[in-house]
Amino acid sequence: MKNKNKSNIKKNKNNFTFSMNNSSLLYIHIPFCDSKCNYCAFNSYTNLNHLKKNYFKAIKKQFLNEIEKFDIEEFETVFIGGGTPSTMPISFYEDLFKLLNPFLKNTKEITIESNPNASFKWLKNIKNLGVNRISFGVQSFNDGKLKFLNRNHSAKIATDTIKNAKKAGFDNINIDIIYATAVDDYELLQNDLKIMDSLPITHISAYSLMIEENTKWQDDYSKKKEDEELEIWFIKEIKKRFGQYEISNFGIPCLHNLGYWEHKKYLGIGAGAVGFIKRKNFRYYTQKNVYKYIKNPISYKYEYLSPNDIKTEKILLGLRSKTGFDKSILNENELKRVEILIYEKKLYKKENKIHSYDFLLADALSEYITE
Repeated sequence: MKNKNKSNIKKNKNNFTFSMNNSSLLYIHIPFCDSKCNYCAFNSYTNLNHLKKNYFKAIKKQFLNEIEKFDIEEFETVFIGGGTPSTMPISFYEDLFKLLNPFLKNTKEITIESNPNASFKWLKNIKNLGVNRISFGVQSFNDGKLKFLNRNHSAKIATDTIKNAKKAGFDNINIDIIYATAVDDYELLQNDLKIMDSLPITHISAYSLMIEENTKWQDDYSKKKEDEELEIWFIKEIKKRFGQYEISNFGIPCLHNLGYWEHKKYLGIGAGAVGFIKRKNFRYYTQKNVYKYIKNPISYKYEYLSPNDIKTEKILLGLRSKTGFDKSILNENELKRVEILIYEKKLYKKENKIHSYDFLLADALSEYITE
């Protein structure tokens, strides 16, 4: 949720030294991929593998800079995302965890994203380094749909890799699933659900296909199926199996993502990563271009958030998830609107927090409350 006021974004002058509480969330971005999916708009590349060694040097420089600048002593959670982190050799992560380990003494959760074709050896080694949650970009267990999406694995490879992750010691396993594609129907999605039921999965991230700019499918809306009944049925079926705690997430909650929704501070390391420094209410953005990032990983743009920006985000994120938001942040008019929504059974109050019955209504309800 970037502030549209461009004047609030300033280039780094390398003179920011703010005191803050000494714990944080940590996100590390790995921009390398084996293949580019047709729908993917993430900052990821298939032709930059020759930069992997220099990339580690860059993230090390940025990490040490921010640890000192923001006086960080420990991380509550760590999330290594991408791109495709599993494209990096285990030696990369051995060096990375040597860097991180002094700050992981009380870390509750370390997640890494992976293609569902990682080898058992890689899975075992990454688990031994301390990673305790893994997220596989499965998207579907239907080979035809995987080909349609330009995924580079098969349904069998995905199921075998998930089972191997369990054998390697992972007890917290997420899979990403995409629905509302042109090839989806009840039979296909029912089969996906059946296969999910047979696997040691503890979490589902289910995303409706988005046709976005700078993707192979940009402006091609024939790739998406508009079938509200099918989408509602599919989400209800997932909810039967895994409790919903956020608009797109089901199962054992991801503590790292909950930290975002609870508006905790976080460091963002890597090309195109974002960090949030809560005490001063600003976000910083690293350079997306991998070459430029490697050349100068501590060059940032900053986005300063007003108190009203912060409040609006707290309301929206709270209504998207089970976290809710604190009633005390509302002004008199906003409180009146919330009371109307409570009366209309759109919201409910639990202790001093406001929650939504339906996370899908978060955008509309937030806009109504803060208008």
